Amino acid sequence: MVRPLRFAIISDPHIALPHTIAHTPQRFHLVEVSIPAIEQILRSLETQALDFLLLPGDLTQHGERENHEWLINRLKQLPFPAYVVPGNHDIITRDGDEHTIGLTDFPQLYRDFGYRSDRPYYHQEILPNVHLIGLNSIAFDETGQQLFSGFVDAEQLDWLSATLEQLRGDWVMVAIHHNVLEHLPGQARHPMGRRYITKNRNELIRRLREGQVNLLFTGHLHVQDIAQEGDLWEITTGSLVSYPHPYRLLTLTPQLSSQWQLAVESHRVQAVPDWPDLQVTSRQWMRDRSQNFMVRFLMSPPFNLSTAKAEFYAPDLEDFWADISSGDGRFDYAHFPAEMQPLFQAFGAVDDAGRYRPIDNHAILELSQP
Repeated sequence: MVRPLRFAIISDPHIALPHTIAHTPQRFHLVEVSIPAIEQILRSLETQALDFLLLPGDLTQHGERENHEWLINRLKQLPFPAYVVPGNHDIITRDGDEHTIGLTDFPQLYRDFGYRSDRPYYHQEILPNVHLIGLNSIAFDETGQQLFSGFVDAEQLDWLSATLEQLRGDWVMVAIHHNVLEHLPGQARHPMGRRYITKNRNELIRRLREGQVNLLFTGHLHVQDIAQEGDLWEITTGSLVSYPHPYRLLTLTPQLSSQWQLAVESHRVQAVPDWPDLQVTSRQWMRDRSQNFMVRFLMSPPFNLSTAKAEFYAPDLEDFWADISSGDGRFDYAHFPAEMQPLFQAFGAVDDAGRYRPIDNHAILELSQP
């Protein structure tokens, strides 16, 4: 690659045409803004010189065929390529039904957005010697029901290893819906965090490292976070329909030898029609629905509080998840018991030494080929 690569990420847009929206009282997703928000972003991106747009899953509200078709038709109008991977909201059951798509439908519908075969995963050359691999982490049990956590099957893992061997020496990025690295303390073991991570992530990480991959893009968690594990970096992007309604612009620049520099900048949708102060309204929306969530959170490891204690502390944490979602958080609840404070601080933007490291929204990352 002889020039910088410029691209954008919009994650978890949960596209929902108005007549498909289910108005359940406690839902966290503001799917009402999905279409006006993505239209606003796309109009802005269309004025820029981008190499591609990446959407790492949860493209639709609940796998509705007509919502998939709306998004496909909109992406076809872009002046640059778009690439997608499936999310857990995109293929609800393996075989689909009269209203929703199935697993085999997905690569057929999105054949202009990365897919070249009937497999729900692909390799795409972006520029000479620069590649994107899109993986599928949506798996099903023998009855066709979706698994609780993400999973990459053996056939796909073997395809990944073979593809990476063919591309050895080139620069390869990987997109997958479920997180691979942990973005929250103990996420892979936490009863509330496991659903957002790839169950067999250790085997996937091994294959990626063998193939000299060190950059991943994910979604699903609805938070702005950049995680690092050795030479492997993972950028997860918050949902378009959840506070803070973000999207990212990234610039990948080759340096000397095998060094690469990735500049990350994040933006937010501030307002859409009927939601003139989206940031304030959306944060309040999340705050109003936080009580039950925070009680369950406090009753789980590492806090393990009783129901009574969890209900006592939860009101003071009404903005906790909104601050997690924003990225670059700092958590200092000095009025809480001393033994609880380090547990909360670990959820902030801190490195392994406990130092504040605000890289979740804006960062310059120095990457090296493993």
